[in-house]
Amino acid sequence: MDATRPPLITDDDLDDLEREAIGRVRGRVLEIGAGEGENFGAFHHDVEWIGLEPDSERRTELAQRAREWKHDQVPLDAVAERIPLGDASVDAVVGTYVLCSVADQATALAEVRRVLRPGGDVVFVDHVVAPPGTLKRGIQRAVTPFSTRFCHGCHWDRDTGAALAEAGFEVDEARLVRVPSFPFGPTRVLVFRGRAPGAA
Repeated sequence: MDATRPPLITDDDLDDLEREAIGRVRGRVLEIGAGEGENFGAFHHDVEWIGLEPDSERRTELAQRAREWKHDQVPLDAVAERIPLGDASVDAVVGTYVLCSVADQATALAEVRRVLRPGGDVVFVDHVVAPPGTLKRGIQRAVTPFSTRFCHGCHWDRDTGAALAEAGFEVDEARLVRVPSFPFGPTRVLVFRGRAPGAA
């Protein structure tokens, strides 16, 4: 067994890791690319949730589910590269499987840093590119032009861990795991908890 390979876990185990990470955030929380509200059950009951979702159909479902979960904020019609919130206006930012699909990762992460208070928390969960020189990485690069067009802008070849480091986020915990994926074998997923620089 290759000790450098991330552990292979089940989808259910990955769900547990996601819920644990999201459940730790508190205060005024912005969820970017909130989809149809799949993460509502993971948030602590007393967070002030703000959702951002550019897809109109998903946003309609998101608004309905937000009301069911007693969140009063109407979801924002915006993209992560242009967040319509003030500087240092939220305590935490959460994004699951969204940094793979934003048009410009660096710009989106700069916006996340802008709206976060100093020391504010971030939680990101996303699939990430395979190691250099591997067949899997080559396949991911080959399919990305098609996945970006047909799978809501998804890029299979992004090194999101490196992007988070370049954006200046401080790491609290970064867990890299593999989950089963068809047809090309296990996919690497990063579960990242960190902070914006500055006072906690």
